[in-house]
Amino acid sequence: MSEPDFTMLRQRMLAEIAAKTVFSTTYLDKAALDPRVMDAMATVPRHASVPFELRSYAYVDSPLPIGYQKTISQPFIVAVMTDLLGVRPTDTVLEIGTGLGYQSAILAALAHRVFTVEIIEELAEQAARRLADQGHANVQIRIGNGCQGWPEHAPFDKIMVTAAPELIPPALIYQLKPGGTMVIPAGLPDAQQLIQLRKDAQGSVTTREIFQVLFSSLEDVDSP
Repeated sequence: MSEPDFTMLRQRMLAEIAAKTVFSTTYLDKAALDPRVMDAMATVPRHASVPFELRSYAYVDSPLPIGYQKTISQPFIVAVMTDLLGVRPTDTVLEIGTGLGYQSAILAALAHRVFTVEIIEELAEQAARRLADQGHANVQIRIGNGCQGWPEHAPFDKIMVTAAPELIPPALIYQLKPGGTMVIPAGLPDAQQLIQLRKDAQGSVTTREIFQVLFSSLEDVDSP
């Protein structure tokens, strides 16, 4: 497929995201997502972050397999999670679960700096190449246990988690700045909720459940 073909499909994807947002107003308390988020979704090429044989499906509003029993998230979910995060141009963001780098690229288009952690070495290496090819010089990737975050660069203004633990890891809450926001799916596999977590200026934490989701589990390699 040619770049004009991908551009047309990306515009269709944006229209579908906009329509689904309207139907999700009850959950989101809004009928439209932040224009900055939609601009990033319009600009970042999702087809650059899927396996080559699936590129023709890149703009279908559906998760797609990327190998190692992992998936790239549905575009609508990527857009909603990014909107809930409320990324500002000055923010430093931690992402847990790099995959092939699509969410990383969206965050890189919105934030000052992105630190992203991926537990599967082969995916991290592919993501690094794909992000470099797209010119995202403000992303740094680490291979490791996402449940532990990235303490050397903490605290973070925002934290995005793209795999689901049963309980929100305490290390991630600790690494979130006062005044910061985390977006994370959490819960048992058949009862996961997308959660927006906020930490106020005094360090107190509040959570808001958005709607039910289904993500792959966040692996904690240090667990017994």
